[in-house]
Amino acid sequence: MFTKVMIKKGYILIIMMLVSIVGVAQIGNNQNQMEIKGSVMGKENRTPIAQVQVSTDRGNYTFTNSLGEFKIKAAIGDFLIFESPEFETVRHRITSNDDVDVLVEGYSDRRSTQRIKKESISERSTMADHQRFLDSANLYKKTDLEKSIDFIAQSIEPLGSSGNKTELAKSLSALGEIYMYHLQYDLAIANFKDALAARESNKTKLLLGQAYVLNEDFQEGERVLLPLVDVKNMVPYQRVELFEALGDANKAMSNLRNAQDYYQKGLVIAEKNQISPKVIDLSSKMGAAFASENRSIEAEGFYQNSLNLSRKVAPERMIQESEKVADFYNQKSRYSDEIQLRKQSLADLNQLPRSSPAEDRGGVSRADTITSQRINYKIANAYIAQEKLDEAIPYLEKSIVEADKDDDLVVQKDATRKLSEVYRYKGDYTKALETYQDYVAVVDSLYVRKEQEISRAARFSREIANTQNRISSLEQERELNQSKYSLAVTEQQLYEETSKRQKWIIYSLIFGIALMAFTAFLYYRSNKQQKLANNLLALKSLRTQMNPHFIFNALNSVNNYIAKSDERSANRFLSEFSVLMRSVLENSEQDFIPLTQELELLELYVKLEHSRFQDKFDYKIRVDEKVDVDAFQIPPMLLQPYIENAIWHGLRYKDEKGFLNIKVNQLTNDMLEITIEDNGIGRKKSAEIKTANQRKQKSKGMGNIKKRIQILNDMYKNRVEVSISDLNVDQTGTKVSLKLKKK
Repeated sequence: MFTKVMIKKGYILIIMMLVSIVGVAQIGNNQNQMEIKGSVMGKENRTPIAQVQVSTDRGNYTFTNSLGEFKIKAAIGDFLIFESPEFETVRHRITSNDDVDVLVEGYSDRRSTQRIKKESISERSTMADHQRFLDSANLYKKTDLEKSIDFIAQSIEPLGSSGNKTELAKSLSALGEIYMYHLQYDLAIANFKDALAARESNKTKLLLGQAYVLNEDFQEGERVLLPLVDVKNMVPYQRVELFEALGDANKAMSNLRNAQDYYQKGLVIAEKNQISPKVIDLSSKMGAAFASENRSIEAEGFYQNSLNLSRKVAPERMIQESEKVADFYNQKSRYSDEIQLRKQSLADLNQLPRSSPAEDRGGVSRADTITSQRINYKIANAYIAQEKLDEAIPYLEKSIVEADKDDDLVVQKDATRKLSEVYRYKGDYTKALETYQDYVAVVDSLYVRKEQEISRAARFSREIANTQNRISSLEQERELNQSKYSLAVTEQQLYEETSKRQKWIIYSLIFGIALMAFTAFLYYRSNKQQKLANNLLALKSLRTQMNPHFIFNALNSVNNYIAKSDERSANRFLSEFSVLMRSVLENSEQDFIPLTQELELLELYVKLEHSRFQDKFDYKIRVDEKVDVDAFQIPPMLLQPYIENAIWHGLRYKDEKGFLNIKVNQLTNDMLEITIEDNGIGRKKSAEIKTANQRKQKSKGMGNIKKRIQILNDMYKNRVEVSISDLNVDQTGTKVSLKLKKK
């Protein structure tokens, strides 16, 4: 056994040395990087050359602006590479921090002079305005989404009827990058496609493929990216990004061997060109790919390499890689190693300047931000996995305090729930109950926060849609102006040729009708999608309202036992209630759940209520043997409010012991009926004994149920039908009939 362990450790050490031997030497020079400024111009008349790609052999790159100027991070000894379709590639070695000015011979004779002859002064001014607005859009890309998109719109406006596809493609591609940065991948894909339609570009194709992968459309992303593998003269940094994106797509599709091959190709290029950040990224992703194949030795080697390299750069990057390795240890149940590494990350994180708990990116909150409360929570989970509950409690408490301080309700909710479970495992039911009550309060706050986020997201989406519509209108206007210009020229020619004029009129009419039909189709589809989005938002809002209503009603039962000092019944009730509550919360995000699951929850709920009102009613739940329960799905928490009404407003006020009867019968192959019958006092008598205050208030649960059924029937074409009637002719008892169709 000792020999095998030594061989395994030696194998790990050899792999770590082989993987990191090239990368370690590459990181040291990062600390010596400085900002290099310069320009690219024509030698003859100093004409600025815009959109020249300036890159370093380390992988940093940028583009010259409308004045031909650029800024880039580089170190002494690095090579600057200048690439453009207008001239041959230029390489320059940096020897000092002086400005680098590149003068291109023959540029003015070959390009600028020809354009001056063809373009009027106003057209040259238009191109300058276009580039200026494009530069402004890139400046505000990361800080102000609305302003950045507005500058893109302004960059398209001056194009008018000039028909310059190159400038239009630049604007649309820049807009796609802005949307991709702010995680709006669908809009990014649409704009990249429009940019490619205007002008083919390998850079835009790469961005389109990356957007597909980020949008989890992996097959389409691979289809776009694969042809770029054979493209020559691609910038090293872009080629590394190409192989990285292909690796991500194949890993997501479980093609792990292909993913490893692509990552390895990207890693070789990154190491060769000293692209330090990508060496770290790809080493980490290689580790994840091997871990997915349960090849722990190779995975740990690459993970350790990424961790060693990250120690040479910014502390934030080291913490990020440390957490990835800690997650790997967690997957392999190496909890001691995980705890040690996370504690070190926690110490390093506390040394950094304190920042906001979530990075704000124009309305997009970063859920994967590494914070001290998240690390404390993960450390506690590792201790719990080892059944070291006493060691876990302080870290859970720290996580709760820090999450509360940073207003991080998600971590606070998870940590509070976990702390309640730990106290319950330890047998400290008093603290478990207190902590669980805190958890319920945090959940309520989180529901309110989610509703606010939904409202903000809807408003944010509307603002983006309005701006995108403006850009689309500008593009249509530009095309229309260009069509008018072409039509004017054509009419001049058709003046001499009557027959051709008639043909052009017919073609124009057909084009106009097709355009109107297409516009009408887009308008119809947009309205349909908006209606669906509104229904989904309303449905989610109603579900989030149902859960607190159910929680507070159910907690009344716990309060009743506590008031009676019946601790044993309260503990038993609370234990069964926690099982019910967990299932309810897990199902709260779904429109439909299996009927079998809903019936199990109902049986548990009726059992809990019967334990409190044993002297008031008995119950029976009967499912016809002919019913194929597994074939049906039902909205969660749809039946519970009706059963709750039957118990609390019908059977509870009955003098003698009542009966609750729940039946499930098959009506047809595609429809079943669920009936809820009680022989209580009836709806009329229940309304008469209500207090004045109760008469003023409407049942929130029943109101939400009606709205949910209305929305679900609108979305899924009348799948649920509910009717309520008196059970007996003397208006005593109540019968609820729910008819459910297959999905």
